[in-house]
Amino acid sequence: MKSNSTFTEIESAILGAQRILVASHLRPDGDALGSTIAFVLWLKSLGKDVAGWNEDGMPLKFSYLPGFELVSAPQPGAEPFDLLVALDTAVKNRLGTVLDALATPPPVINIDHHISNHCFGDWNFIDPVSPATGQILYEFLDFVKADITPEIAANLFVAVSTDTGSFQYRNTTARTFEVGAALVRAGVQVGELSQAIYDSQPRRRLELLRHALNTAKFSPDGRVVSFSLSLPDVARLELTPEDNEGIIDHLRAVDSVKAAVFFEELADGKIRVSARSKDPRIDVCKVCGTFDGGGHALAAGARIAGTLLEVEEKFLKVLHDEVGNLS
Repeated sequence: MKSNSTFTEIESAILGAQRILVASHLRPDGDALGSTIAFVLWLKSLGKDVAGWNEDGMPLKFSYLPGFELVSAPQPGAEPFDLLVALDTAVKNRLGTVLDALATPPPVINIDHHISNHCFGDWNFIDPVSPATGQILYEFLDFVKADITPEIAANLFVAVSTDTGSFQYRNTTARTFEVGAALVRAGVQVGELSQAIYDSQPRRRLELLRHALNTAKFSPDGRVVSFSLSLPDVARLELTPEDNEGIIDHLRAVDSVKAAVFFEELADGKIRVSARSKDPRIDVCKVCGTFDGGGHALAAGARIAGTLLEVEEKFLKVLHDEVGNLS
């Protein structure tokens, strides 16, 4: 693993480049997109020629983010970039078609908070203690004395809020609240933004939740719960990929549950696995790592070839072994 670069080294690399691409992982969440937009906005304020890409473009559910139009799907044939800034991306191939669209791969700055990060950049700043990439970016922008506008602040607030479960998860620290307060002072309208994040969901998400609650499977001791989503289910419920985010948390909330898993059938013959733990002794990053996945100790994922039934059986066996080690 390459050692971390300093903020000074990262700033120097940015100042030495003119045409810069900012990208984040496929199937983006609030941290990935909020961080991307915030960084694009800051780079533009420096007079840089900047593009923001994500394999999935800008999902409609995040259209409330100021500057949402700055993120698009990759543009094959674009002029070469001097620098690629990869945000919230633990493994380089999680950038997906962003990489395919780059005729000439540029040097890479890799900023992330996943403990499983491969340090694939020419400059790496990986802080697995930080609860969100958005918090790392706040620290960086504060370090370089950037003007954190209300638009930048709103995007960083969404990044931090969504990746901490609205400041609820175990990785939330006193510093996280201090960063949140600083962003509010910079212009974040907490009530309006929180309503957009948490209280503006399409009805089909309720139908997905109904499906999850009706089909959830509990282990005999009640400590593990899982649910699956097949391609026919996706078609029947008219779902988009962004609708799945957060559904697993409703099952994890059951008092006896220590770990929850969501299995989603994909069109490429693989199963997307999202695992969550609420007991620090159950490391779902370790479990997902068995299947070449990764993430955080309490929230991780993997993509595994096979049918839903096959992958459920393989993954749950490993998870049950991990849970069975508890006293």
